[in-house]
Amino acid sequence: MAVMIKKLVGPVVAGLVLVPSAPAVASADTLHWRPCREIANEWPADDDRSECVMLTVPVDYAEPGGRTVELAVSRIKATGRRDGVILLNPGGPGASGLDMPRSMLQSKAAGIGVHHDLIGFSPRGVGLSAGKECPGDYTQPDPALSDKEKERFKAERDGRSQARCAADDPAFVRNLTTPNIARDMDRIRQALREKKIGYYGTSWGTALGAQYRTLFDQNVDKMLLDSVMAPDFDLTAIDRGQMTANENHFHEFAAWIARNDDVYHFGTTAPEITQALLDLRARPTIDRGRVDYILISLRADWPKSAAKLVKLRDGALLGPDDGDDGAPLKDWEFTRFQATAVQCNESTGTRDFETIWRNRLDLIAKLPVSGGHGKYDRRCVGWPFPATPWQFTRGISPLQLVGHSYEAVTPIAWAREMREQIGGALLTVEDDQHLSLSKIPCAARAVTFFDTGKTSGDSCPGDPIPPVVAP
Repeated sequence: MAVMIKKLVGPVVAGLVLVPSAPAVASADTLHWRPCREIANEWPADDDRSECVMLTVPVDYAEPGGRTVELAVSRIKATGRRDGVILLNPGGPGASGLDMPRSMLQSKAAGIGVHHDLIGFSPRGVGLSAGKECPGDYTQPDPALSDKEKERFKAERDGRSQARCAADDPAFVRNLTTPNIARDMDRIRQALREKKIGYYGTSWGTALGAQYRTLFDQNVDKMLLDSVMAPDFDLTAIDRGQMTANENHFHEFAAWIARNDDVYHFGTTAPEITQALLDLRARPTIDRGRVDYILISLRADWPKSAAKLVKLRDGALLGPDDGDDGAPLKDWEFTRFQATAVQCNESTGTRDFETIWRNRLDLIAKLPVSGGHGKYDRRCVGWPFPATPWQFTRGISPLQLVGHSYEAVTPIAWAREMREQIGGALLTVEDDQHLSLSKIPCAARAVTFFDTGKTSGDSCPGDPIPPVVAP
């Protein structure tokens, strides 16, 4: 549900937002485009195709004549006969789609830009769209505290920080919601003078698409949602779904190691491998948390992850090249406080720490490798505003859902639940990669869909597991 940094759950990135000088500001009546490199800090200097504009929208749609905020919007024009526009969103919440037209044209789904202008934007509260960061409190709990009290300390610490930041501008923060971002999308449609828009959303962007279609189905040309969120935004359920899928990754990885015992020598059956790896993780010299990330590796990483486990088994230490962290994002790409605000303004489920802890213990008992790594359950402890749950309904506009058979970030069951709620056809990609459609040959289905409206309810292959390499 986010731009992925390789962890068990979503992104953990933050940065300062640099406000551009003298941006081109537009209303729904006029747009004055400029090269994006003149507006966004660190934009590639050689990009001559991406154009950007700042669009004015209301902070509160219940008071359309009141306070306003500016949204950063980008565009790359169609290269062929133009049939309309496609808005793009990469997920999050908290992630910017400002450079998504450019990245889409570098993907296997680039064909959607032949007959459509590709439109990116930073949602309200993200980066150049009035992004607001919350200074973090990194005070650590007393090491003598129990695990439970350490977690309570962190939850309450973060809750106080978030509440302070929300109190700086409660009117704006309370309006950081998926329905308002969907309404912003319709203002973009109006500013572009388009009767209808296409939409390609991934991860949390699939919930944004479902919300836009619920509110403005008559304004949708075609909509594609890849790596689909569940229709009910319950943070405890999100942790349970993601961690269950990660535990499945572990068992599938163990079975793969067993099939390749001639290379790795851990054992010849999945149960044997499972026990051997749990025993390895329990060694006093092992960083258990770090090993857990290796144990739930994606299929593309299985050969190198198995080699790391051999290294640990044989007494070697993991080096810096054995890490699993991604590259930091630029200041306009991700805004963590917006992610928290949207999640906490809308998520259901308990915010009581005692209940959260009991749920966590239950999950650990069921999922010994991944159960303790969920991070969403305590995110909204202390949030000062009540939640308004998502309300999605069916529509009649063409809708293509895309799920991934073995994915852990947005498990395939969520796509089925969303299809039951809002309709559409579900294309299944046989892989475990989050939002991979644009990266594989099956991306041709997306191009066909946006060109013809033809949906698909079958499946297509993902990338194969890489060949075994001796450690």
